[in-house]
Amino acid sequence: MINSTDKLDQCPNCGCDGCYVSPINEKKFAYSCFGCGFYTTDLLVEGEYDKQEYESELPELYKDVVKTDGNGRNWYPQTITTPNGTVFLNGPNKEKWQWSAIKNIDLTEEERKMVRYAGKTYKSDPKSIKSFDKDFLEALDYIGVFDNNK
Repeated sequence: MINSTDKLDQCPNCGCDGCYVSPINEKKFAYSCFGCGFYTTDLLVEGEYDKQEYESELPELYKDVVKTDGNGRNWYPQTITTPNGTVFLNGPNKEKWQWSAIKNIDLTEEERKMVRYAGKTYKSDPKSIKSFDKDFLEALDYIGVFDNNK
């Protein structure tokens, strides 16, 4: 839900007009672009944060495709997880990547009793994985992010 201080603006990373900007505090903002699929904050300025620590748990591909905008902010690919599915960056290297999406399915009664699914009601359906080249919006649409009925 967008609150009164959030806004859509032009993305400093890709130039589209679908960048969701929300305040962190009075002077710092977070940026999440629905066009390119990357995110940053005013706290992720090159040389002003511990990049090695920040990236320590990121997949290598995510680190390889980081982009820096004109204000020195580093932009990272987003991973979006909803009850309907997940959108993530996928590919063998920084030259050959795409957005991929995988849908979720409900757990069976038997699976719900298994320890590995404790507290869960759904799991990823590997048969549903689909790639979308560089089209982040299409990947989000595939898992129903924009469907009001889901």
